[in-house]
Amino acid sequence: MKKWIAALLTVLVITLLVACGDKEQLANEAEAEATETKETSTGSSAETAFPMTLNHELGETVLEEKPETVVVFDFGILDALSKLDVEVAGVPQAAIPPYLEEYAGSEYTNVGSLKEPDFEAIHAMQPDLIIISARQADLYPEFEEIAPTVYMGLDTLDYMNSFETNMTLLGELFGKEQEMATELQAVKEEVATIAKDLESVEGKTSFVMVNEGKVSAFGPGSRFGTVFDVFGYNAADENLEVSTHGQSVSFEYLAETNPDILFVLDRSMAFEEGAYANTDFENELVQKTNAYKNGKIIYVDPSAWYLAGGGLDSMRIMIEDMKKGM
Repeated sequence: MKKWIAALLTVLVITLLVACGDKEQLANEAEAEATETKETSTGSSAETAFPMTLNHELGETVLEEKPETVVVFDFGILDALSKLDVEVAGVPQAAIPPYLEEYAGSEYTNVGSLKEPDFEAIHAMQPDLIIISARQADLYPEFEEIAPTVYMGLDTLDYMNSFETNMTLLGELFGKEQEMATELQAVKEEVATIAKDLESVEGKTSFVMVNEGKVSAFGPGSRFGTVFDVFGYNAADENLEVSTHGQSVSFEYLAETNPDILFVLDRSMAFEEGAYANTDFENELVQKTNAYKNGKIIYVDPSAWYLAGGGLDSMRIMIEDMKKGM
């Protein structure tokens, strides 16, 4: 009898130990699952759901899976992908901005220029995704024949919103949502700070592009209207023609308008360093302006403004240029 009771007690103890072990294992598994879920929802380990349908200005693009071989025809987008450590396979190497010079290397396929893509080279790559912007918009059908193509242009009338839309989409495409959200927040805070500080800055501002001696002026709502529409500088001329290339003006116009702050974009410098010397621009007529007299002629970074607008790093370069006017 005693032996039977002892045996029964032994079985009960073993059962309790197993039960406790199972509970502990289940608890550990639940904790691990919770941790994994938290990391996925807040960190870079989140995976985007595919297939994904992208609606953009030129149409609708469906991606069946996360793109691996990517061709980029916009230097602002390339700049953002570089910031997020996203691999890119092909870029137009004809005029790469100096701060993106790593992409001029032989490890990247040269797909032509911004205006003249090498479709044969692109086709040979068999890309999963092609990203284009305004300079290639007319060629969208040709790109689509090769691979899914997404248009990520900038709306100069709604610059910050279109910039944020593009950046957010990149984060979703490559599973970098959290990193992108952090980058965007930092950029928006810097822009807001400048806009706030400029509320107390008086004086008139002009933004001009010089190209081998010719001068074009840009005002609110124009290609470089961010100076006024986003950052908040007061325009010296509110009635300038709104166009991609700006309104052609003379040096006499600058003297008459007499801006207190003058931002100058030397287009030639975007393609050839030292192509147009600053002293050639600052002639006798320009020297009559308040901007010249007060040391407020600011030469902006030509690559960031002309070639790579709408990127994370290019936005920061533009922000630094805007601070110089203050």
